[in-house]
Amino acid sequence: MNPIPEAAARLLDEGRAFVLATIVSRHGSTPRTAGTRMIVTADGSIRGTIGGGLVEAKVIEAAGGVLRSKRPVVMPFDLTRSEVAAMDMICGGRLEVLLECVAPGSPAAGVLRGWRDAIGRREACQVVTVIRFAGAAVVDTDHLLIQDRRVVVGGRSLPDEALERILDEGEGAAGLRSVALGGDLAVVEAVLPGEIVYLFGAGHVAHPTSRLAAFAGFRVVVVDDRPEFASRERFPDAEEVRVVPDFGVALNGCRHDTEAFVVILTRGHLHDKTVLAQALRTDAGYIGMIGSRRKRDQIYAALGQEGFTEADLQRVSSPIGLPIGAETPEEIAFSIVAELIQVRARRRQA
Repeated sequence: MNPIPEAAARLLDEGRAFVLATIVSRHGSTPRTAGTRMIVTADGSIRGTIGGGLVEAKVIEAAGGVLRSKRPVVMPFDLTRSEVAAMDMICGGRLEVLLECVAPGSPAAGVLRGWRDAIGRREACQVVTVIRFAGAAVVDTDHLLIQDRRVVVGGRSLPDEALERILDEGEGAAGLRSVALGGDLAVVEAVLPGEIVYLFGAGHVAHPTSRLAAFAGFRVVVVDDRPEFASRERFPDAEEVRVVPDFGVALNGCRHDTEAFVVILTRGHLHDKTVLAQALRTDAGYIGMIGSRRKRDQIYAALGQEGFTEADLQRVSSPIGLPIGAETPEEIAFSIVAELIQVRARRRQA
């Protein structure tokens, strides 16, 4: 999950100004690193990261001056080969970081709060920072929050043609993108609502899987027929915990579209088969089932006798999870969530 909008909104609600550091580039696409934004407060503490190391240390050192002057600056860095590798950069060794003061009541504050609220409502949006230059110097910044090709917060002085270019080039993009606006630059971040992961089964593997999936930004729904297992106390990170009368109706009320992730972790072969048969009748974009290959083959054979085809069964990832040699419930949960992240990343890049 992105910690920046929540941390920013909390500081602003407390009446505290801070420096927002954003990795940008005026030379092609924005470099992707371990983190793209970082907050630096007046006491030098940080929220988030822009990759650590020398770049981060210099940004923290410079933040105090930006906080006092209230003037935005862009800090250029020409990184060595080792620094590029350490920051996981893909666009070469040149890097620029925008530092700007965000104070309560500022236009940027409204956008950051709107970003936080959109995440809370599970709504897609685009967060835009426009940097205006006079030569190499930054003269001003502007901030916008866009939803459904409409500016809902900010954009006080953006020309219509610039806005159209941002909308056109940012539409359908995932992650971070730079848009050149003459001598100026717009940094556009697409914020997508978390995909839903349905965990069928609330046992010893589902417990850590729920926590890890929620931490990775998924919306988690836990479904089981045992109220003593499917409880809010056991799954505090889940968006919803459902108790069903039996697994034969486990998918009732669940989303069936291609964005849905179905993870089958029930306590027995029969329940797994029951849930899998229902999932295969939906358009769920991901279906995974726990268990050995022997168990999988038995379930597949039984489903084949019920009319399911080889093409149907090829939709299933089983045994579920990336092959990392997992043994304990926690290790298995890591392997499962790693696979969910991999599938999500491939979808977003498609």
